[in-house]
Amino acid sequence: MLTSTGFGWAMFRPGSGGTSTADVIGSGFNAPDGATDILLIGNDSRNDSFGNPLPEEVLRELRTTQEGGDLTDAMILVRIPNGGGSASAMSFPRDTLVDLGLGLGKTKLTETMNNGMSVERAKLKEEGVTDEKEIQEKSRLAGKQLLRKTIEDITGVSIDHYAEVNLLGFAEITKAIGGVEVCLNNATKDRLSGADFPAGVQTIQGADALAFVRQRHGLINELSRGKRQQVFMSGLARKVMSSDTLTNPAKLTELINAIKKSVTLDPALADDLLGFAQQMQGIAGGDVQFYTAPVHLVGPSGKEDVTINIPEVKQFAANLLLSPQEREQKMAAQQARAQITVSVYNASGVSGLAARVLDELSGQGFKAGSSSNADSMANSVVYYAAGDEQAAAQVAESLGGLRTEVSSNVTAGSVQVYLGKDYKGPGAQNFAGPRTIRLDGFRQQPPLHTQQDVNEQPITADGIPCVD
Repeated sequence: MLTSTGFGWAMFRPGSGGTSTADVIGSGFNAPDGATDILLIGNDSRNDSFGNPLPEEVLRELRTTQEGGDLTDAMILVRIPNGGGSASAMSFPRDTLVDLGLGLGKTKLTETMNNGMSVERAKLKEEGVTDEKEIQEKSRLAGKQLLRKTIEDITGVSIDHYAEVNLLGFAEITKAIGGVEVCLNNATKDRLSGADFPAGVQTIQGADALAFVRQRHGLINELSRGKRQQVFMSGLARKVMSSDTLTNPAKLTELINAIKKSVTLDPALADDLLGFAQQMQGIAGGDVQFYTAPVHLVGPSGKEDVTINIPEVKQFAANLLLSPQEREQKMAAQQARAQITVSVYNASGVSGLAARVLDELSGQGFKAGSSSNADSMANSVVYYAAGDEQAAAQVAESLGGLRTEVSSNVTAGSVQVYLGKDYKGPGAQNFAGPRTIRLDGFRQQPPLHTQQDVNEQPITADGIPCVD
């Protein structure tokens, strides 16, 4: 969509009535990290991109009401490696629990923008600002900036550009390109979202498209909703990149008009849409791959908490810059790591070391076993069962090259790490944070715990994948 818009901007040379902008990135934030990184946001705001409330008749057409707020129903990080050729997109489930550093504890990612707005509004009023328009503008920008910073913190990515679309824009953009093809494995009907679709391949647009990506009831969990969004985005990419959009002045005009009233961009992206479009020109539809961020579901089915392991997410984001072949090889290696259960024993006398090292290993993809204290040892060692030499070698290498030794006391498929007084590897220098007062003890996995498959095949714009 941004590619088409860039060429359209150059063709029609619009004047001062451009798209809405918000300086979400700011100067000094977009440090080079090997890619152009774009944060795409789907906001359920009942306003247009300039903050004007949507008329009641428009809300009725969209099958919604004025109730709601600046909740981000879709958050997608797009990574385009320097040199182009391919792009990868990582979506974040809206209910993912994160700590925003505001003293609120863990809150849902979808609430980040609202929380940032509330904190900034209170701050401005305390400073004596009384102009409601100023308060509204500054608090909304602060909310967007907090969301950007939060995504950066959990991915390790430096975001270069920001694009946000609201409910109206989503519907209007799909109309402008003539709809998007999607496929459902089964028929579905949900009164709350207005979703009412038969099974099979179909073209949807407007309010139907909005209902398709917003449906929650009747799906297995929040990850299913994310899949809906991914297949829709892949269909959108396919339609824009492979259709006659770029050569059809009528479609370009309609698309640009839809974007102007419903999309918010950071100023740098808005000023150089043509340059961005040229960068994207060489990316074929099948070379845009959609993934879900690695998350963990904790709790009973239908009431799960969506949690993340930040080192795991950062590694996943970094892997998106690899070639498809390199990524496949690395993910295969990570899948092998996930089959290795690692238990860590603290024989160093340093309080809390085993728990920290186990966290490090878990973040690198190993399956966490237990952590506890052990009798003092001078030298560290990794024990393994006969036949598990490669597994032990992976663990030993991850901890800085520890010695390995076969042991009849270790069960197949697991390794035991004993941290001696000589240990200087990962976790040894981490004495900050709440773990400093925690003694090593038996560590269990959370109950009823499942994990999103980080090795799943991505959704691409090459074909029409069917989803539930």
